[in-house]
Amino acid sequence: MTRNGQRLLMLIDDEPAQRRLVAALAARGGWRTIFAGDAETAIATLGTQDGMRLDAILFDHWGEDADASTLIAELRARRPALPVLVVTANGSVAHAVNAMRAGATDFLVKPLAPERLLQALEAAVEGTAAGELRPLTEKIPAMLGFDEIVGSEPQFRAALAIAAKAARARVAVLIEGESGVGKEVVAEAVHAASPRARKPMLTVNCS
Repeated sequence: MTRNGQRLLMLIDDEPAQRRLVAALAARGGWRTIFAGDAETAIATLGTQDGMRLDAILFDHWGEDADASTLIAELRARRPALPVLVVTANGSVAHAVNAMRAGATDFLVKPLAPERLLQALEAAVEGTAAGELRPLTEKIPAMLGFDEIVGSEPQFRAALAIAAKAARARVAVLIEGESGVGKEVVAEAVHAASPRARKPMLTVNCS
C-alpha cells in the first residue's frame, strides 16, 4: 500500500487509452496505478520500490494464451500472495480456464464496468475471490446491459444508441469492427435488451 493510504495497482497493458481508462476507474476506489507495457517490464517492476508495495496486478490479456499463462505463472512464482486479475476482450471459457490454471485470481471481460472492476479488486485484496474454489460461472460476468458498457467517445455512444434501438426491432443486426473492440459484448447487450432476452443466445464462431 502506498504511503498516503492508497492501494497500489500495476496495470500490464501497452495501450495508452486503455491505461488512462483503467487508471481513472481504479482511482474512484482509491487506487493509484502504475504501468508496465510488456512482460519483461512487469517482472522488473516487482523489484522496484513501488513494486514491493503492490496490492494487486491487473493484466490486460494479449497475444497467445501460452504467453499470458507464462507471465501469470511467473508473477505468482515471484509474489505468491499478490492477486493477479486478467482482463480480456474475449470472454470464452477456454481463456478463463487457462488464466485460472496459470494462477490468476480473477477474470474480467471488456468493456469494464466501473463497479465490476472495483468489486473484483476489493475481493482480490480482501481474499474473498476464492481462486479455484469459486465456480467458473461466477468468474465470467453475466451479459452487460447498455447502461453498464463504459465509453465516452461520441461515435461510441452513438453506436450504442443505434444498437439499443435495433434491439427493440425484429430485424437482423450486423456489427462490424476490428478484433478485440467488443463486438460480442455489444451483441450480448442487444440480445439482453431484445424481446428474445429470455431465450438463450447462441454464438457461432465463423472465423
